[in-house]
Amino acid sequence: MKIVLAVTALLSGLFTNPVSAGAVDSLPDPTVIHARDGLWYAYGTQNPVFNSKGEAGERMLPILRSKDLVTWEHAGDVFTPQTKPAWHNGARLWAPDIRYIGGTYYLYYSLASGDIGLTTAPTPTGPWTDHGDVIPAEPQAACPTFTIDQAQFTDVDGAHYLYWGSYDTLCVAKMNADATRVEGPVTLVARGRRMEGGYVVRRGGFYYLFYSDAGCCDGAYSGYQVKVGRATSPLGPFTDDEGVDLMALTTKGAIVVGANGNRWAGPGHSGFLTDLSGQDWLIYHAISTADPDFPPIVNGPSGLTKRPLLIDRLDWIDGWPVVRAGAGPSEGPQPAPAASYDTGGTFGEGSFAGWQPGPGWSTKTDQDAHGYASHSGGLSYVTSGKKTPGANIRAQADLRVASGAAGLTLAHVNRLNHVTAWLDRDRGTLVTDVMIGGISRGQRVTPLPAGLDLGTWHTVVAELRGTQLTVQVSGDKLGDPVALQTRQVPQAAARPGAVGAVARGAADADNVGAAKLYTPVATRVPEPAPGELLPEHSDEFNGTAIDASWQWVRGPATGATVADGALSWPTQNADLHRTTNTASVLLRDAPEGDYTVETKLDFAPTQGNQQAGLVLYENDDRYFKMAHSVLPLARGNGAVLQVSEFLKEGERPTTTPPTAVFNGPMFGGPAASTMWLRMSYHYDAANNEVEVRAATSRDGSRWVRNGVWTLPFKGKLKIGLISMNRAGAVAKIDYVRTYRD
Repeated sequence: MKIVLAVTALLSGLFTNPVSAGAVDSLPDPTVIHARDGLWYAYGTQNPVFNSKGEAGERMLPILRSKDLVTWEHAGDVFTPQTKPAWHNGARLWAPDIRYIGGTYYLYYSLASGDIGLTTAPTPTGPWTDHGDVIPAEPQAACPTFTIDQAQFTDVDGAHYLYWGSYDTLCVAKMNADATRVEGPVTLVARGRRMEGGYVVRRGGFYYLFYSDAGCCDGAYSGYQVKVGRATSPLGPFTDDEGVDLMALTTKGAIVVGANGNRWAGPGHSGFLTDLSGQDWLIYHAISTADPDFPPIVNGPSGLTKRPLLIDRLDWIDGWPVVRAGAGPSEGPQPAPAASYDTGGTFGEGSFAGWQPGPGWSTKTDQDAHGYASHSGGLSYVTSGKKTPGANIRAQADLRVASGAAGLTLAHVNRLNHVTAWLDRDRGTLVTDVMIGGISRGQRVTPLPAGLDLGTWHTVVAELRGTQLTVQVSGDKLGDPVALQTRQVPQAAARPGAVGAVARGAADADNVGAAKLYTPVATRVPEPAPGELLPEHSDEFNGTAIDASWQWVRGPATGATVADGALSWPTQNADLHRTTNTASVLLRDAPEGDYTVETKLDFAPTQGNQQAGLVLYENDDRYFKMAHSVLPLARGNGAVLQVSEFLKEGERPTTTPPTAVFNGPMFGGPAASTMWLRMSYHYDAANNEVEVRAATSRDGSRWVRNGVWTLPFKGKLKIGLISMNRAGAVAKIDYVRTYRD
């Protein structure tokens, strides 16, 4: 099999986003799996992936393949017009989710009509067998959401779950034993404005529910971000990093990745993978602000946004995942994932070259694993010829046990000195053993789920960090191990040695190797802190009237008064939204250079669309807004959501006419009746662009740092306040403080 490789990337060990460049124009809603042939496969939403090459129309769930996670090639499509099942009724296909269950590749996918399908295959590229709709009518009715954006998860007890939902609720229910159909009951686990794209990863005793909110597909105005909550059960309750329940009627924090002001807007609908060093990566789509939209597509929907495939390092800091320690999407060259072993390999197309097989081992081939090692008979090892360092290594092996037991061996000097993690078919257990000088230093036994079929491929991963050994067993290495064991080993066991497979009975092994263990990033990038206070651009509202440094647009607003150290301003039945520019705006001059403006806001709105907060304002059609707003849930039976809404308005050049005004929201941390709001202004001279970052706080101390909106620079912005959209609430503004950055 030939894979097109980028020679410069291989030589330098670097990559640059988007990694799908050169392969396809777009790969929205990506999901990735490390397959049994040792290659990586990515799947995406139906899109016109070859539009730039002159192909009309779209591909249905396109498949990409890569040897290194950096350079990809098109490897086919899940469906074609000829193979598309009749029950789809012509619906477009969205948001695939790939899993490996019981020796078979499971691809769950959404229909634009609001259904979820399943197709399976013996290899990552097919042939595919469709199984129809996986969610019966009753579970669908029990979840007040649009039935798309599904993700499967297998727990440590072997139980299968399906998460799904979009605009604005996420639900979960158990599946049947072969993960082909939801059996219920349904549990609502999260809700929020435009919440969707949920999936779960289990780590450190917690279940982490990743999801996206705000708009995925509005070109350079897409406010998509990835956020996360965690729980101690796959059914929740899930909370963010401030303890806010994901079912609470407010926006949430714990932002994993958002726009950071470079070329990428709307990073979201993510997936998860772990490279061969143990480093986790977020895979996601994002939108280039320089080239955001497709031209009109023949026989396709109008207004499609290009969403290429990005990957970035996912760090776990203080128990919470965040991309690049909080730096956000990468644009320039970055260290590439570890996609090849330092020692070991895949047995090629059926070869022991570079291996030292013991008695009873032979090589075989099949259509999925390609070459693999097979064993029959008594106890025997097959080991790599090259040794690994004594500690800080990660080893793994795909194992299939027909009888007896098979294991991954590391730090292997000889049969008297090694560390081994066994899959014991007879006992249904994971067993680790440490041998030093022919003497076992104690076996540790962890039960495997009842009924787990070890006659199909499972991956055993062993990390030896210092003298701590951590072993996990999974079907697909997608954050859903079915067994996990941690133990200390003697220092004498953490020594240089080979990696390999061992069998005691009839078993197969593949993708056996080891690489240097990754070094965790333990500290987030520093949060920017405001500099010196600029009194001439600030106001404590200590007088009895609005100071002369403020000027009104469409004012003065009725009822706006200054008393007791605050500006009180009733919300107006007026708006500042595209062509509806009727609301009053209170403005003052901003300083030269970069600055941060902050306000403390007491606001307890009770009706949909009431809002108050800060603006950085050029005119009615070009501004940035950070507000406490109330927005209705799409399927909330009248429920409304308290949100921290960060929005920009400006021209969208790709619309018709090209000067049409467009705006897009981005949602920040939890809202509260007392909130602190910030916006930080930066002029990017190199790109003649304005960058504004927002942040929110519920105590004035701990801040949720939001993403960045950008607009081409045209004129100077002013600092402003708004209280608008629907009468009936009062915004109390304690101060406006501006700081030099």
